[in-house]
Amino acid sequence: MRALSVGDRALLVEVSSGDAAQALHAELLRRRAEGSLSVREIVPAARTVLLDGLDDPGRLAERLPTWDIPPLPARAGEAIEIPVRYDGPDLADVAALWGVAERAVPEVHAAAEFRVAFCGFAPGFGYLTGLPSHYDVPRRATPRTAVPAGSVALAGPYTGVYPRSSPGGWQLIGTTDVVLWDHARVPAALLAPGARVRFVPARRS
Repeated sequence: MRALSVGDRALLVEVSSGDAAQALHAELLRRRAEGSLSVREIVPAARTVLLDGLDDPGRLAERLPTWDIPPLPARAGEAIEIPVRYDGPDLADVAALWGVAERAVPEVHAAAEFRVAFCGFAPGFGYLTGLPSHYDVPRRATPRTAVPAGSVALAGPYTGVYPRSSPGGWQLIGTTDVVLWDHARVPAALLAPGARVRFVPARRS
């Protein structure tokens, strides 16, 4: 673990893995909730957690390495269900990479329970973990200039849903009609770090 100063009131904490980042994020949220940590924002990423709005970043940087960070706690609360039509144009490519029949891709993907590791890229986009590591897939060699909103995609260890049309190089395995970002909703983002997610196969229209 390494804590780097960011300005006068923030720290960027680097850790060794995505699991470590999620565990640290959960522990920071717990300490803030119990009142032992005063911080305005806690923002997880792939292998870092940013803490902004600290009264004494230097003191916390000294204390952090002494903390006992427990493993990621059991996932609590109801999972967000996202209906998916497994009709993506890269379904056959993903099946080949996994070494399974094409019909098995939806079965494997829908059987997993996912957790939002962090958010970014675009408003409402969550990086979801939950598939075993042997199902990691590379990005496409040639990114698409426009990926439709609602596309369910894979890249590396992550699953994501494109909240709006944008360029992208992830492997597209399906589509959903769920709205990931809605300005009229509070909060606007459907997904937040730590949330549980399940993908539910839906019939093709």
